Amino acid sequence: MVLSLNDAALSLDGAAGRVDILHGITLDIAERQTVGLVGPSGSGKSSLLMLMGGLERATGGTVEALGRDLTALDEDALARFRRDHMGVVFQSFHLIPTMTALENVATPLELAGKRDAFDRAAEELDAVGLGHRKGHYPAQMSGGEQQRVALARAAAPRPDILLADEPTGNLDQSTGEQIMDLLFGLRDRHGATLVLVTHSMDLANRCDRTIRLVDGRLESEAVREAAE
Repeated sequence: MVLSLNDAALSLDGAAGRVDILHGITLDIAERQTVGLVGPSGSGKSSLLMLMGGLERATGGTVEALGRDLTALDEDALARFRRDHMGVVFQSFHLIPTMTALENVATPLELAGKRDAFDRAAEELDAVGLGHRKGHYPAQMSGGEQQRVALARAAAPRPDILLADEPTGNLDQSTGEQIMDLLFGLRDRHGATLVLVTHSMDLANRCDRTIRLVDGRLESEAVREAAE
């Protein structure tokens, strides 16, 4: 399995005391699957995605990615693992404002020691339709264009796993649909496993599996029937 959670739990300390966010999540996700995580606000969707990406550390159970137990890795090892195997797209674009689109995509590749960082970055920007905007800064681009840069940055390392947390949340419907078409296209091109958090059932229904969370627990799952 690409991702495997066994009785995974997450609790965080807040001002009002300890808060239990996820309860005993057991879930396997296979290679190249697309999975949509849905549920009401506060149900734990984003927290579950963060566990899968090692951005939050499980306080119970285990989380494995590509056979590695993320709960056993220190922060440096987790960062290297994400760099080498994962691409993450957030609702907020998290671009570096003082860098061009090309530099935003190439910099993580350079830090990973990729000699073809700028060539690969240019290729990914072309793939999301921004070949003509390589030299532009985030402030010179629309929200949809900035999210395209974020997609290119996530895809450029050719990750095994793509994680997307409400990637269309800050975009209008038309632009959001374009971004999702691009995200699924990048997933197909690189053969990655894709897990995305969304409030849109239309979008979730494009996935192979739709998993619903309620109050930090897996409530139900639907599997999309294969096309004839």
